[in-house]
Amino acid sequence: MTDIQRRTTEPYEITHAPVRDDAALSEHEDLDRQPDGVPHSVIGMTFGFSIILAVLVAFMFAAGGTAVRIAAVGIVIFAVPVIVNGLRRRAERERDHLHPSR
Repeated sequence: MTDIQRRTTEPYEITHAPVRDDAALSEHEDLDRQPDGVPHSVIGMTFGFSIILAVLVAFMFAAGGTAVRIAAVGIVIFAVPVIVNGLRRRAERERDHLHPSR
């Protein structure tokens, strides 16, 4: 039997590479947990709303007079707590309570 025939007739070890194997995890690993504990959709929405609010207020300061600038400050004073509270509630609702972050 030649070397090539021997290599092709020997049984190959079938390697199973599952997406996850909970038995192979250490006690400090958890694949279900998001590392920061905050849902990533909420992080993205926070980023998006912050950019939109900053652009709006900057445009109002640049293009407007005194009344518009006062309105821009009022929007910041009112909008920031509303956005933060809304995103906090959404984060709490979507947070994984079975696998909390450390």
